[in-house]
Amino acid sequence: MENPDWETEFNRFEQAISSSSPAPIRVRSILKLSSLANQSPDTILSRAIPILASLLRVSDDPNRSVQAAAAHCLRRIACLGGEFAATIGRCGVVATLLGLLLEPSSDNSTPLRTIWVKCLWSLVTFGSSIRIGLARLGGVEIVTRELNTWEDESSRWCLLEILSALTTLRESRRVLVHNGGLKFLVEAVKVGNFASRERACHAVGLIGVTRRARRFLVEAGVIPALVDLFKDGDDKIKLLAGNALGIVSAETEYVRSVTASGSVPLYVELLERGGPMGKDIAEDVFCILAVAEGNAVLIAEQLVRILREGDSEAKFAASDVLWDLAGYRHSVSVIRDSGAIPLLVELVREGSLEFRERISGAISQLCYNEKDREAFSESGMIPILIEWLGDESEELRDNAAEALISFSEDQEHYGRVREALSHPVIQSMQSRLARIRASHEHLVRSMRRVTIEHIARDPYFP
Repeated sequence: MENPDWETEFNRFEQAISSSSPAPIRVRSILKLSSLANQSPDTILSRAIPILASLLRVSDDPNRSVQAAAAHCLRRIACLGGEFAATIGRCGVVATLLGLLLEPSSDNSTPLRTIWVKCLWSLVTFGSSIRIGLARLGGVEIVTRELNTWEDESSRWCLLEILSALTTLRESRRVLVHNGGLKFLVEAVKVGNFASRERACHAVGLIGVTRRARRFLVEAGVIPALVDLFKDGDDKIKLLAGNALGIVSAETEYVRSVTASGSVPLYVELLERGGPMGKDIAEDVFCILAVAEGNAVLIAEQLVRILREGDSEAKFAASDVLWDLAGYRHSVSVIRDSGAIPLLVELVREGSLEFRERISGAISQLCYNEKDREAFSESGMIPILIEWLGDESEELRDNAAEALISFSEDQEHYGRVREALSHPVIQSMQSRLARIRASHEHLVRSMRRVTIEHIARDPYFP
């Protein structure tokens, strides 16, 4: 239709859909408006919305063809974007659609229910304000009920996207935890458009902080779902999926499952190319996964590769992880066996001041272990540490002093560091470490005394 007189066309539409017109005529008129929706002026569509909403509410047609046409037309209008979805919501369409979905289903009602679901999907997708009203009307419960009974792929896809949109609200997430709907949230991570999967992934991260919910999510298959999203998503989704997977892995019993799913290479990629936030997430997750010695070996191998091949930022990040892992009892030998120590020494010889400062912390931490001190000594680290005592960087001086104090505990290394022990920086560090140890011992004794006194006063203690 070229350059129609829209006012005339709208008047014809109003006449055609009057209650005196037969259902087929009303349906044709509504479908004509639907086909012209993307050409119609906004004012015409805004005037049509209340009429269509009223047709959706009341049916004098036993086949509900008029209601179905009205829902179809409202969906087309909502998908145009702008304020249309919100306008449709203000006309009470959400409550009407929920009421239609709550009606007992039958074999011949499936096509109609598909139309109601798709109309609801369009409102939730293009009108974020609709979500609050839908949640307050029991939308989560109704959507999860529908998901329990529907197998039609396209309708299920819409229901899952509606569910993921609702999980942006805290109350909706609470309902999902308590009504057994977390399995559908996991399904929403796996299907739908990326915006919907991203919302579902974010909800998993928020819900997964509690142990009970984490167990339900894992049982529903959230680990492989997040790994697939991690692989397929854009940079933003990779951060969300990596963070959510890290939250799940915080439970020790799931660490091996997270690793077995192939997540370590994904976190390595995040550490190398994920920006500051990606590096932080990868570092945190590596520290969690490394509680299992087998994982620590795998992670250390990747860190060594980054120290050899990565850019400066990636090497910084890898050294930070090594620093963190140095505090794990089993990781000490893992780091030494990985060949990281000679690499660290080589890097501090050639690196910038910032690089030396960052890596010196990891070195001082690793030097607490006797066998690692031996590896550092063989790699020529002691002369470098002594040289650092005179550096302008306070951080470098302090880390060098702490490492040299550790070397002084070994009879075979004492002679090489003896003269340096009189250096003011080391003297100051020794005093500081002595105060820290004394404070720690006092705290332990105080806690023990308080515990004993508490037990002695406790009338219920046998």
